[in-house]
Amino acid sequence: MPRIRAAAVAFTAAALTVTTLAAATQASAAGVNYAALGDSYSAGVGSGSYTSDSGSCSRSTKAYPYLWKTAHAPSSFAFVACSGAKTGDVAANQLGVLNSSTTLVSITIGGNDAGFASTMQTCVLDSESSCLSAVNAAKSYATNTLPGQLAGLYGQIRAKAPNAKVVVLGYPHLYQVPGTCVFGISNTKRTAINGAADTLDTVIAKQAANAGFTFQDVRTAFSGHEICGSSSQWLNSTTLPISDSYHPNASGQASGYLPLFSAAA
Repeated sequence: MPRIRAAAVAFTAAALTVTTLAAATQASAAGVNYAALGDSYSAGVGSGSYTSDSGSCSRSTKAYPYLWKTAHAPSSFAFVACSGAKTGDVAANQLGVLNSSTTLVSITIGGNDAGFASTMQTCVLDSESSCLSAVNAAKSYATNTLPGQLAGLYGQIRAKAPNAKVVVLGYPHLYQVPGTCVFGISNTKRTAINGAADTLDTVIAKQAANAGFTFQDVRTAFSGHEICGSSSQWLNSTTLPISDSYHPNASGQASGYLPLFSAAA
């Protein structure tokens, strides 16, 4: 066979293989009715490219739910995660998209209930003792109050979507300690903030397991990519707009959250 013809045949075969694989990927999501619930970490705050209809919820086309939807083309996609959402907000404003036909649900929730934003503000602007006090208050809330709130919300999700696989994703450490940062908050504050994330993830993982949901721990995936990390950072430090601060950037959504969600979906 002439070389040119052989190359053309090989190219055609490769193209057909790629097309077949792409079709198989799309087909694998046929019949999937996906609902993306939760707070700013699911909405994609910090990653830019916010949809024009999301308003203050700041839903991004670079958020892991939207990226998964684009790659897999589910039969339906309800993206209702919202910046600032607490467990009560999800229960009141987001569960309306769920029904017995829903087959897949993703959610991050709990950080705002425990006072994530105010704790970070205190740690950035105030003294070390004030920061540690705020972190301890957040950990106490996460340990003592949040479990009941999560259990109640997870129960409502299961009641609304009895046939769905529910994937609960956790929160990363914000800082690599000691890390490469010369300026900014102290390593003591950074360590305390990471400890609060550990407490939060432990509580969320337990309640997810109790509900029969799948918990995906993102801390290992983000390791080395935190603020002050030696590698590329997947999280924003203090930035503008200020609401984007301390949230995953586009790389954090695509390389941190998306693979873990895809593996569980």
